[in-house]
Amino acid sequence: MMTAPATLGITRLGQVSINVHDVARATAFYRDKLGLPFLFAAGQLAFFDCNGVRLMLSPPEKPEFDHPGSVLYLVVPDIKAAHRQMLAAGVHFEDEPHFLARMPDHDLWMTFFRDSEQNLLALMSEVPRAA
Repeated sequence: MMTAPATLGITRLGQVSINVHDVARATAFYRDKLGLPFLFAAGQLAFFDCNGVRLMLSPPEKPEFDHPGSVLYLVVPDIKAAHRQMLAAGVHFEDEPHFLARMPDHDLWMTFFRDSEQNLLALMSEVPRAA
């Protein structure tokens, strides 16, 4: 018989780390092109606020950690406007904003892009359908 695991009390994602090779270059990308609020730097680490989730830019600590990380999906209210603004700022996109799925009360749209360190990221928008 299986017993339910004890509740740990996890309430939200607190921090995400992204591997970077050039912290200064990556800091400029996340601050100037994505507009994330810069929080602080500590040694070779830079920290940003992403609506309450801390984003840490960090060089890989060991060679086995030197690879792209998970894809971060950044939610925006207007994906086409965000795409145009980021293109104008020189961000390289893998594709155009595109419809992905019809949800019960909205349409899900995405587009993928690379940061200054070639990590893959995405913009995601939950577009309400007209009544």
